[in-house]
Formats: sequence, C-alpha cells, structure tokens
Amino acid sequence: MNNRCQEQIDFFLNHLRAERNLSHNTLAAYHQDLEKLALFCRQTGKNGFDELSQLDVAEFLKQIARGGLGVRSQARLLSALRGCFRFLLSEQMVKSDPTRDIPLPRAGRKLPSFLTLQEVEALLAAPRGEGPLQLRDRAMLEVLYATGLRVSELVGMKLDWLDLDSGLVRAFGKRRKERLVPMGEPAKKALAEYLEKGRPALLKNRRSDYVFVTSRGRHISRQAFWKKIRHYALICGINRRISPHQLRHSFATHLLERGADLRSVQTLLGHSDIATTEIYTHINSARLRQVIDKFHPRT
Repeated sequence: MNNRCQEQIDFFLNHLRAERNLSHNTLAAYHQDLEKLALFCRQTGKNGFDELSQLDVAEFLKQIARGGLGVRSQARLLSALRGCFRFLLSEQMVKSDPTRDIPLPRAGRKLPSFLTLQEVEALLAAPRGEGPLQLRDRAMLEVLYATGLRVSELVGMKLDWLDLDSGLVRAFGKRRKERLVPMGEPAKKALAEYLEKGRPALLKNRRSDYVFVTSRGRHISRQAFWKKIRHYALICGINRRISPHQLRHSFATHLLERGADLRSVQTLLGHSDIATTEIYTHINSARLRQVIDKFHPRT
C-alpha cells in the first residue's frame, strides 16, 4: 500500500476509534473498504487519496461493481469513502471531496408477492361456519380483497365510514388522506351478514365505533388479523407464509390483468405517486416472461 494512503487511512481510523467509539468489526469494515481504494491508487499510479478525482472514484466504483459486489455493499463502500474524504478535507489533507456528487447505488424494487385467483378463492372460503368469529373473519377477508385496503385501514374501519346501500367504504391512508372505495356484492353480503349477526354476538351489548371487533368488545389488532390470515392459509393448503398485504397486492394485480387502467388502480389503492402503482405492471411483465420461457418452442 502507498505510504501516503496508509497514513491517510490510519489517521481517519484513529479519528473513528477515538471520537466515535465504533466497534472493532465496524472499524475493520472501514479498513477493508479503504484498502480497496488504496489498491486502486497503486494500480493507477496515484500516491495518495489527495490525487484522486471524481472520475477516478467513479471508475473505482465501476470496477467494484463489475467484480460482483452487491448493490447494498457498494452503497456501504461509498459511504465509507465519503466519511473518509470529508474528514480528510476538514483536516486539509485533501483539497476536495471527489465523492461529493456521486449518487449512492440503489437496488431495484422487489416485486410484491401476490396470490393466484384460485388461492384467493380458497382463502376467502376458509372461514367455514356461521359463528360470530367466522362471520367476522369472512367479512374481513372479503372486504380486504374487494377494496385493496391496507390492513391498518381495515382494522381501523369505523361504522360511520360504511355506506352499504351504495357499497362504499371511506378509507384513511397515509397522512390521513381520505378516499372512497367501492365494494362488490360478495363483500357487501359478507359484511352485512357480519354486522347483523356476528358483531352483536361479539359485543354482547357493549358499544364500539369499530366495525371489526373481538369477543372482548375491542377492535381487532393488526397482529391478530395477521395470525388469522396465516391460519386460514394453512387450512386451504397455501403453505408459504402470507400476509394481509398480499391480498392488497392481489387486488391490484388481478385488476390490471383484467384490463383496469393504471390511474384507476392508483386511486383505489390511495397511492400519491403513480410510480408506486406501476410496480404491478412489472409483475405482469414478469409473468408474461415466465409464460414465454416455459411454453414458447424456441426459447
């Protein structure tokens, strides 16, 4: 390693050790990242970090990426370099910070998981029986899939947010943004049956503003509903772990598969940015790619 690079690295690490009281493992990670840059300096004929330009650092990061380092590891590496150069600049050991305008690498968005139509139908049919808990759970599942509500919007739903005659529910999303979401007939029927028979039996003359309540008269929690949906998934043979949010993903995916326009789905989901909704078009593209790969004779 170049002597000046080593001096600069040691000076920075001593600062971290003394001023920030970082763990041994964290310091070792910083050291490892900075040694990679020092090796790049030696390979390119630089005597120290103070001779590196922004183009040099960008080329170094490209080499690292081509070497197979993951996006998150690349981001951590760049953060380490930024910290080092900012410190060296404050100590006047370099004249500028070549990392300043280099953006952090970002991982692509993970496609949301969803259920097939057959899995949804099986899940909705899983709460068998006419007991108050079965009526409640069936209504919750039907409403969740019919509206694409967030689970927090579902469990927090209040009676005066419902208009069963019109088949509408008021939802309050992030930052209390209000929207009206329509329900189909199966959800309306399940909800009406629960409100008539199941909810009074659970409340036992107690009062509650919430639609979905427990046998203790309280509104059901998110955690309790998560457990319920996983229980019903196992009953109907869905062996992978699922969550209420997957019904929201399924709602959006199935609408787009059947020709719904993206703006309408955005409104129904309560997304402020259509780019968030566009992730569901990527799901459809990925599925079409799988169909081509599986069935086309020349793939």
